[in-house]
Amino acid sequence: MKKFNQVLYGGDYNPNQWSKDIWQEDQAFFKKANINSTTINVFSWAKLQPSEAVYDFSELDEIIATLAKDEKEIVLATSTSALPAWMFKHYPEVGRVDFEGRRHRFGQRHNACPNSRVYQHYVKELVSRLAQRYGQQPQVSIWHVNNEYGGECYCENCEKAFRVWLQEKYGTIEALNKAWNLEFWGHTVYSWDEIVVPNVLGDAMDQRNTAFAGLSIDYRRFMSDSMLENYKLERDTIRQYDQETPITTNLMGTYKNLDYFKWAKEMDLVSWDNYPSFDTPWSMVAMTHDLMRGLKHQPFMLMEQTPSQQNWQPYNSLKKPGQMRAQSYQTMAHGADTIQFFQLRRSLGGCEKFHGAVIEHVGTTETRVFREVAQLGEELTQLSEIIGTKNVAKVGLVFDWDTYWALEYTSGPNQDLYYVDQIHHYYRYFYERNIAVEMVAPTDDFSEFELVVAPVCYMVKEGVKEAIEQFVQAGGTFVTTFMSGIVDQSDNVHLGGYPGPFRKLAGIWVEEIDALAPSQENTIQLNDGTQGKSTLLADIIHLETAESLGEYTSNFYQGQPVATKNTYGKGQVYYVGTQLDADSLATILDQAVDVDTLSTCLATKLEVTKRHSDSSEYTFVMNFTHTAEDLPAQFVGQLDILTGQEVNAETKVEPYDTFVFKRNLS
Repeated sequence: MKKFNQVLYGGDYNPNQWSKDIWQEDQAFFKKANINSTTINVFSWAKLQPSEAVYDFSELDEIIATLAKDEKEIVLATSTSALPAWMFKHYPEVGRVDFEGRRHRFGQRHNACPNSRVYQHYVKELVSRLAQRYGQQPQVSIWHVNNEYGGECYCENCEKAFRVWLQEKYGTIEALNKAWNLEFWGHTVYSWDEIVVPNVLGDAMDQRNTAFAGLSIDYRRFMSDSMLENYKLERDTIRQYDQETPITTNLMGTYKNLDYFKWAKEMDLVSWDNYPSFDTPWSMVAMTHDLMRGLKHQPFMLMEQTPSQQNWQPYNSLKKPGQMRAQSYQTMAHGADTIQFFQLRRSLGGCEKFHGAVIEHVGTTETRVFREVAQLGEELTQLSEIIGTKNVAKVGLVFDWDTYWALEYTSGPNQDLYYVDQIHHYYRYFYERNIAVEMVAPTDDFSEFELVVAPVCYMVKEGVKEAIEQFVQAGGTFVTTFMSGIVDQSDNVHLGGYPGPFRKLAGIWVEEIDALAPSQENTIQLNDGTQGKSTLLADIIHLETAESLGEYTSNFYQGQPVATKNTYGKGQVYYVGTQLDADSLATILDQAVDVDTLSTCLATKLEVTKRHSDSSEYTFVMNFTHTAEDLPAQFVGQLDILTGQEVNAETKVEPYDTFVFKRNLS
C-alpha cells in the first residue's frame, strides 16, 4: 500500500468551474502557499457522463495532467455522491423517499437510494472506468469514494432489502417478534412482508421518538450497512485495477446515522471533515479527533476544514488570526497526517459561494487568510517525520453508535439527555488535565488501558459485560454512570434491577431514576466535604457491596448515595448516579485516576498533546485560551521545531500560539 512521504497539504479543488487561464493562476498561488495536494472530481458525475450512453473524460484528463506537471499529489474522488439529472429523468426510483414518505426528485446531493440497483449499476460502471483510466497514475495518492455519506431512505427498495437483512439477522419471524417485543400494542407480525419501514407513516413518531425502538434501531443498523455496502462496491471496483493506492471516504465526527467503528474496518485509512462552530469547546474538537483516530487506532487524514469560515451554520464567524494554524496543529497533535481545506478557490455561485477558501473572490495572495495558509504550508514542509507517529493513551473512553441510537430513541426519562454531550462531559475532565484518551468501541481490547470510562452505557450487548469484568478483575478501573446497563441489543430491559449486567460489578442496584427539568437541580455533598449540584437525572441507589462516595442533600431521596465505589477482583468500579457539576465530577474522578502519572503537563491552561515514534516524542503545546499563558518550565531550553527558536523562562504562549518540541527516546 502506498504511504505518505510528506504531510499532504491542500484540499478540495474544482478547476472545472473555472476557465483555463484561472487554472494556471491557481498553480502559481498553490506554489506560493506550499500546497502540495488537491482533491478533485468530487461532484463531476454530470460532466463525466453527460448522458446514459456517453462518457467524457477529456476535461478530467487535462486537469490531472496539469496537476501532475506541477507535481501535485492527487486525492481522486469518484463523483458518486450527486447523481446526474438524466438518471432521475429516466429512472426516478433512484431518488430517495424521505422520513415523511415523499420521493425526492433531481436536486441537491447525497440523493440516491442506497439500495437502488440502478444506482449501483451506474456507480460500478463509472468507478470502473475511472479506476481503469487513472489507477496507475503515479500522482494519484488516495482514492476518495463518494463524499460525506449520510441521510436515509425509506423507499420500497429499502423496505424489501430491510426484510432480507432482518431474515439474515433473526432467522425466524418468531425471533424477530421476540426481539422487538411486538406483543406490545398487538404488533405481532406473521410474515416478513408485513414489516414496514419505521418512518412517520409507520411506527416512528418523529425523528427521535418511536413506538418500537428495536425496529428503529435495526433500521439505523440496516441503513448504515446499506451505505457501507455502497462504499465497498466502489472500493472493490477500484481494487480490480489498482491494488496499491489507499481508499477512503470522508467521515463526519460524531455524525449519528452511520456506525463508524464498523465502517473503519472496511477503510484503508480514516479521513474526516472538521467543522466546529464559533462556540464549539476546544475539548469537543479534540474529542472528535480522538474518536476518528480511535476508529482504527491509527493516524487519520483530515480531508476538510475551512481556512476561514463556514457558510452553512447559523453564525459563520471568521477564524481569528492564528486560529486556523492552531486548529491545524491540534488536528495533527491528535493524530492527523494531513491538513486539507474545503475549498482552495471560492466558488462563483451556489450555496457554498461564501464558504471560506484559500483563494478568496478578490483573487489575490494579499489576504490575511492566504498569508496564514502560506505560513502553515511552509512549516508543514518541516514535519514529514511526524507522519505515522502514534498517540499513546492509558485511558479508554467508550463510544458506541448502537447506544447513541438507542439512548436517544428512549421514551423518557428526560428529553434533554444527549449521548455525545455525556461523552464530552467526561472527556473534558481528561482534556483539562492533559491526560491522553483513546476512544474505543465496547468490543475493543481493553487490556492496554489502566482506566476505561463508559458514560451512559445504556445498551450492553453480548460479550461486553464479560470483557469489562475481565478488565476489572485483572486490576483495571472502570467508571460508568446513570442510564447504564439498561437494555440489550434490541432495546429490551435487562431484568433484575438497574444497572443490569453491571449490577454485580458496581455493587449497587437502582430503584428509580428521577428526571430533572432544566429549572430543577439537586444539591449534593461528597465524602470529602465538597458541595455541588446535580442535574438532568438522578438515580436512587441502594448499596450492596459498594461504598458511598457522597449523597444527595435535597429532594425526597436526600441521604441516598450520589456516587459509589466497588472493589471487584483486583480492580475498582466507580458508578456516578447523576449528572454532576464539573468540580464535583472532578472530585470523584480524581479518586479513580492517577493524574500525576497520566498527565502530560499539569497546572496549565495550555493544551499539551504528544505523538510518539519508536525513537522520538513530539509534544504539541497550544493555547486555546483568550490570554497569554506561561510556558511550563519543563519545556524551557527546548527547540521549537516550527520556528527553529529555543524557548526560555520568559517565553509566553499567546492566544493561538503553537510550539512543537522533539525529544529523542533512544
